[in-house]
Amino acid sequence: MSITLKQMRVFTAVAQEQTVTAAAERLHLSKPAVSTALSELERLLDHRLFDRVNNRLHLNAQGHKLLPLASELLERSEEIEGVLSDADPLSGQLNIGGSYTIGNHVLPFVLGHFRDETGHRKQSLVIANTARIATMLLGFELDIAFVEGRVDEPDLVCEPWHEDEMVVLCSPQNPLGEGGMLSYADLAGTDWVLREPGSGTREFFIQHVAPQLREWHCAFELSSHEAIVNAVSANLGLACLSRMSARQALAEGGVVEVRVPEPLKRQHWMLYHRQKYMGSLQSLFLDFARNWSLDHNQPLR
Repeated sequence: MSITLKQMRVFTAVAQEQTVTAAAERLHLSKPAVSTALSELERLLDHRLFDRVNNRLHLNAQGHKLLPLASELLERSEEIEGVLSDADPLSGQLNIGGSYTIGNHVLPFVLGHFRDETGHRKQSLVIANTARIATMLLGFELDIAFVEGRVDEPDLVCEPWHEDEMVVLCSPQNPLGEGGMLSYADLAGTDWVLREPGSGTREFFIQHVAPQLREWHCAFELSSHEAIVNAVSANLGLACLSRMSARQALAEGGVVEVRVPEPLKRQHWMLYHRQKYMGSLQSLFLDFARNWSLDHNQPLR
């Protein structure tokens, strides 16, 4: 048996892209070359690695067993190349993911500080909702990710990271925002503008705010915080968002805060795959992130 790194790269790309065409584009290979490499790998292993469903390739049980090993093998091959050359030992690619609030408002500072301290420059950042980020981690498309919603996946390590403050928002035209402290009973029967299913922001509302309301209605589901802020400003409903996401709109008076009885705190989480091989670069970033704060001196607020 003689399995090659090329076959491992092809297998990993097909597993993540789910089509030969997309994998070929990603690897800058022809479709026949990808198909041949994949067929040869399956022949050498004497196992099919994918189920073919509606022109897409989905990992079967054998493929799922191979994927973490293939990912580790490719990571280690890059480390070997670095060890045996004059390259910086931190010269590999770091693939980071973040859900929308963290990805837009926190991770740019994390990566900026990491660059300042280490000199490492080769990073990618994917921003999507919590469910999508978890799926990418499970497919070994990301090294480490940061999300607002708790992810209950046995294959993912989920470490508490920082806390976030959530606020209830309304339009300046809405009398609920006139400044006094309100009870949740005062919000009964209100319309709300929510994020889409799979969002950590939506999950927080459903778990922590909605149970306090005797009755409420979903007026709109929107996929970005900016769209939600604009909808609230237009008096289409209330919203519950991170203060970080709403800071500018609050300062400019486009929306106002509805004062509710107790602070709304949300836990952020750092995630990585339990079977993901962590090379020196990934391990360094994990330690850096665990000790990071927005100004490097004070806790993140």
